[in-house]
Amino acid sequence: MPGVSTLSDWIDDVARELGIDELGELVDPEVVQPLVLDMTRDVAHGVARPAAPITAYLLGLAAGRAAGSGPGERELAQGWAEHLAARARERARP
Repeated sequence: MPGVSTLSDWIDDVARELGIDELGELVDPEVVQPLVLDMTRDVAHGVARPAAPITAYLLGLAAGRAAGSGPGERELAQGWAEHLAARARERARP
């Protein structure tokens, strides 16, 4: 993927390469960036740094599994990400 200059370009290129670019809003950089980055930040600080990418991977598996369940996929993935981020923030509290 030569010439990728921004995170948005990277997300678009990876989605296209993985054949999931037709998922529209679910792979839209404006949706994906804040959702995933906020969640992974909270997990990294609240649990452990290595837990952040693993949690993102597990969230992706769960979102993929739910993708066939119909409308509301974005809301479902966003809800999971927010829930996981909140749990991580709670763990970080002394």
